[in-house]
Amino acid sequence: MTKADTRPHLSRPFTSLGHAPFVQPSSYLRPPMTSHPERPVDLEERQGLRAIRNFLKVRTSYDVLPLSFRLIIFDTSLSVKESLNILIQNGKSLSDPSPSLLRDGSTTGIVSAPLWDSKASKFAGLLTTSDYINVIQYYFQNPAALGEIDQFRLDSLREVEKALGVAPPETVSIDPERPLYEACRRMLESRARRIPLVTNDSQTDRSHVLSVITQYRILKFVAVNVSDTQKLRRPLGELLLGTYDNIATASMDTPVIDVIHILVERSISSVPILNSEGVVYNVFESVDVIALIRGGVYDDLSLTVGEVLKKRSPEFPGIYTCSLNDGLDTIFDTIRKSRVHRLVVVDEWFKLKGVITLSDILHYILLEGENDEA
Repeated sequence: MTKADTRPHLSRPFTSLGHAPFVQPSSYLRPPMTSHPERPVDLEERQGLRAIRNFLKVRTSYDVLPLSFRLIIFDTSLSVKESLNILIQNGKSLSDPSPSLLRDGSTTGIVSAPLWDSKASKFAGLLTTSDYINVIQYYFQNPAALGEIDQFRLDSLREVEKALGVAPPETVSIDPERPLYEACRRMLESRARRIPLVTNDSQTDRSHVLSVITQYRILKFVAVNVSDTQKLRRPLGELLLGTYDNIATASMDTPVIDVIHILVERSISSVPILNSEGVVYNVFESVDVIALIRGGVYDDLSLTVGEVLKKRSPEFPGIYTCSLNDGLDTIFDTIRKSRVHRLVVVDEWFKLKGVITLSDILHYILLEGENDEA
């Protein structure tokens, strides 16, 4: 099993997850207890969250952009096969592990790109790995149409979503001069993992796609510039940050097409891979599917998860883990040093307890206690 070198410290797991206290009958005869005084760790947590929000409100989305990056925009008249090959080829040509805001850190390089409708001359949304997975799912359900896949165009993706019964992604974007806090709120409301920066030219009254910022890029920007992230020391077992019930999992022998079904049905981007004892072996990510269909070959979808994961590059960073005793301070340390998109919560025997995504972290730092502050 491959693990990343940098990860939050593993410690003894929080064991009272989800257990409510017993109530004795005599307690109904006693007056209600007064609230306990605020603990220092709770006070620091609130201070840390307030500092992060204030930072996001005074910085613009433009501030997140690196000095140099590459942006690829696809015309909606392009075929799905052509777009896939372009993403893979440009991903291979990027030797720097983080030169582009559209780069996911996976073995396939660039995995998303803005779409442009040249007929209407306007921004038309964002192409992501979810779109490719939806196409695979569609042709799996309609094998007679597989021969037409090479001619399938990007402007037909919404038809695929309707046929599958999945919700189409919202065409969400933001002006680069707007506060970064506003960009984060729009991402949460639309459940998007990235948001394009689209500006309007006042002279021509036409839109221009400047770039795309991801949840990872935003959280790393916070981790590097806000020292108060070190105050976020409340254990995850108290925060219950992430998913701990009804987690979709698979084994190394699971057919990869079954995992694709899970990704589509649950609208998730990864599935933990466990052995028979519940020990985490690996994580199958949506970007792993892209490596299978490169060149327009779809026969590899009959492989097992174990066989697919062998196709990963040796440069794959591994999986990042944490325990229920870790705080967000250690997770922000990891985000600052490494490209992280999710953390698997495990106990001391490396058995699965939960999954924390960057969406969970973004939701917490923006909304936790916000009404109390107001």
